[in-house]
Amino acid sequence: MTDCIFCRIVQGQAPARILYQDEDVTAFHDIHPGSPVHILIVPNRHIVGAAQVEPEDEAVLGKLFTVARLVAEEFGVAEWYRLVVNNGRSAGQSVDHLHMHLLGGRRFHWPPG
Repeated sequence: MTDCIFCRIVQGQAPARILYQDEDVTAFHDIHPGSPVHILIVPNRHIVGAAQVEPEDEAVLGKLFTVARLVAEEFGVAEWYRLVVNNGRSAGQSVDHLHMHLLGGRRFHWPPG
């Protein structure tokens, strides 16, 4: 989708500080970090959000978690980090492309707010 900023990042058509990329998944720094470590992990194929996930997406969803572990290790937060997936505007999803936030480097509280 040409109007999706995350699709453009995946395709190399928009700037991002990419940390990881393969044929399925891309991970890059969030431009408005909410913690010292704030990485976005996205499927390369456009999926609007969690509510649009289909059975054929199961493999790439699992890969999001594998990449999250690798990135957490790279940033030294592998023992203590939070993963967040928002679905819909009211839940805080600001880009209509499924993405996982990896947050680390500070103490988190529950409930998250």
